Amino acid sequence: MRFWEIDLLRGIAIVMMVFFHIFFDLKFFRLFYFESTLFWWVFPRVIASIFILLVGVSLSISYSRVSKKPRKEIAKKYVLRGLKIFSWGLIITTVTWFLVGHGFIFFGILHFIGLSIILSYPFLRYPRFNLYFALMAMLAGVYLAGFLFPFPHLMWLGFVQEGAYSLDYFPLLPWFGLVLLGIFYGNILYPQGKRDFRIRELNNRPEKFLSFLGKNSLLIYLLHQPLILGIIFLFS
Repeated sequence: MRFWEIDLLRGIAIVMMVFFHIFFDLKFFRLFYFESTLFWWVFPRVIASIFILLVGVSLSISYSRVSKKPRKEIAKKYVLRGLKIFSWGLIITTVTWFLVGHGFIFFGILHFIGLSIILSYPFLRYPRFNLYFALMAMLAGVYLAGFLFPFPHLMWLGFVQEGAYSLDYFPLLPWFGLVLLGIFYGNILYPQGKRDFRIRELNNRPEKFLSFLGKNSLLIYLLHQPLILGIIFLFS
C-alpha cells in the first residue's frame, strides 16, 4: 500500500528538480544565466532535502511492514535495494566522466541514497533514537564543511578535498542526518506502516499527476537530463 501524500510530495520535488535543471543546463552551456543566491544555492538544497527526508520516511514504513521477518532476510532486502540505486549512480559517474570531465559526478544523489538505504538498516530498529543520531550527523557535516583536506578518498563521507568540484555532490555528512530524521518522523506519522492522521482522498487531476510523477521518480530522474539536453541542442 502506497500513501498518496508521500508520492505527491516526491512529485512536487521532481517538478522542482526538472525546472532547476533546465536553467542549470542553460547556464552550463552559457545560453542563459541570472544571478540569484536563492535560486542557485538554496533552491537545489530544498529539492534534495525533500527527496532525502522522504527516503527516511519510506524506509520507516517499509521496515514496519517486514520487521517480523528474519533479520538476514530484511538486511538482504535493503542491501539489494541500495546496491541497485547505487549502481545507477555509478552509471551516471561513467557518463559524466566522459561527457564532462572535470566536475564529473563521483558521489551524487543516487550514490548517496543507495548507500544510505544500506546503512539505515541498524537505525530502523531504534526509531526513537534517530532524532539524536540525525542531529549528530548534521552537526558533524556542518563542522566538516569548514575545512578542506589534502586527500580525496573520504569525499563520500564529507571530507572535501581542496580544489575538488562535482556537478552533484551529496556526502553522508550531513545528508544522512536527513534520512535519519525522515525515519524518526516516519515512525511518528506512520506507526506500524499505517497512516496515523486524517487526510482526504486523492481526488483531482493535478494531485494525481504529481502523485504519478512521485511513483516514477527514479525513472524520471534518469531520463529528464538527456531529454532536456536534447531539446537544448535541437533549438540552439
